Amino acid sequence: MDGDRRHLLWFFAVATAVKLLLIPSYRSTDFEVHRNWLAITHSLPLSRWYFDETSQWTLDYPPFFAYFERFLSFFARLVDPKIVDLQSGIDYSADSVIYFQRITVMASDLLLLFGVWRLTRKVESLKRNLICVLVVLSPGLLMVDHVHFQYNGFLLGWLLLSVSFLQEGRDLIGGFLFAVVLCFKHLFAVAAPVYFVYLLRHYCWAGLASGLRRLVGLGVVVVAVFAAAFGPFIYNGQIQQVISRMFPFGRGLCHAYWAPNFWVFYIILDKGLAFSLRKLGFDVQVPSASFTGGLVGDSSPFAVLPQITPLITFAMVLLAISPCLIKAWRRPQPGLVARWIAYAYTCGFLFGWHVHEKASLHFTIPLAIVAVQSLEDAKHYFLVSIVSCYSLFPLLYEPQEYPIKVLLLLLHSMVMWLGFTAQYTDQKALKKKEESGERKSKFEIGCVEKSYLMGLVVVEVVSQFLLPYLLGDRFAFMPLMLISTYCAVGIMYSWIWQLRRILT
Repeated sequence: MDGDRRHLLWFFAVATAVKLLLIPSYRSTDFEVHRNWLAITHSLPLSRWYFDETSQWTLDYPPFFAYFERFLSFFARLVDPKIVDLQSGIDYSADSVIYFQRITVMASDLLLLFGVWRLTRKVESLKRNLICVLVVLSPGLLMVDHVHFQYNGFLLGWLLLSVSFLQEGRDLIGGFLFAVVLCFKHLFAVAAPVYFVYLLRHYCWAGLASGLRRLVGLGVVVVAVFAAAFGPFIYNGQIQQVISRMFPFGRGLCHAYWAPNFWVFYIILDKGLAFSLRKLGFDVQVPSASFTGGLVGDSSPFAVLPQITPLITFAMVLLAISPCLIKAWRRPQPGLVARWIAYAYTCGFLFGWHVHEKASLHFTIPLAIVAVQSLEDAKHYFLVSIVSCYSLFPLLYEPQEYPIKVLLLLLHSMVMWLGFTAQYTDQKALKKKEESGERKSKFEIGCVEKSYLMGLVVVEVVSQFLLPYLLGDRFAFMPLMLISTYCAVGIMYSWIWQLRRILT
């Protein structure tokens, strides 16, 4: 066991070394968002946190994350008081704030490390090491958290802890930790129906008296967590303001950079129909915003197809998750929890409202746990993790980061191939090793999947080199559209594959 811990710590040390090297790299506007949240929570009383508009980067995460920022702000003030200055700190970019915020993300990843350790402590050595590498050294997490800048590793650590307790049959603690996750980041709520059905069936369905007692106990725990998070704002009569900040439905159906999901095809179909009808003489207005910067605004203006509302996307996500909910009710097995949660987040990613491309981490990280369960799961994860990682490339658009993201993806692909090959080596072939001199592996990618992955190389060459050379500044949306559309095919394939796996 000590050796296993040493392996995990070694993986974490390697990941930390890489993260330290990434400190000077590109920072997105999310960096200033979180700096401003440090200033808001440190400089203002709690009653003004969700009302402040000093900066355009207003606080829009649930209260537990605001409390987390408040905690970090005490250390920020010790490092450099200007970091938490609400007025003069706007767009502050001194080395002190850069190093402080980068290091807080690294430090918060200790929770991810703990979650991985707890989830894999009873798993056989090879599988445990493979999960640790896939999660702790995830290229998606490295790009999003330690270049682009966010705290996804910290939040996913809470989720993995919740899953670990559910897999051990300790449902009450697992439900408690998921409630905590929701109060840190509400976008994790996509998996709430899975938790509700599973806990109701597996934990509370135990006779009338015992089941009622457990149901009440679980309800008290969840209510207590939400009361700790939202109670002060309910007391101050501000809960409506908090909710409006957390759910800004006016932002539109799609994010500025389209996540590779179902709505990409819907947008393209609408645009194609509009152009065709105009050619035929129909008076159809083509909304330019849908192809240049994503549908960001107060509406989702489609020219031909029906308008999409948040309620429609909510219904589609729930409908997509429903087979999983039925399965969870009929066969509430702890060993399948990670698979169901990953599937739920895949559904939310594909059909949700204003989905960010970074949300692919919500299902790729749980799928890393599932990947070691069978050969077919490993093959599926190999494809979807590469597609997910590649779909994040447009986030790091500056030239100096190009070698970094390519190298991270290539290394990740190599590690997966070597790891899965080692895990699924044919034992009979090993016995004949002396005769043949070769080690035959069961881990092979099918021709269709292999061709699709090779197509990513073509997409990259065309979108990043050929199109800019041929078109210049015209049709600036084309590279993003090409990447998003091609990756959406892979994510849709993953969704269908996961659905078939759940139903069989």
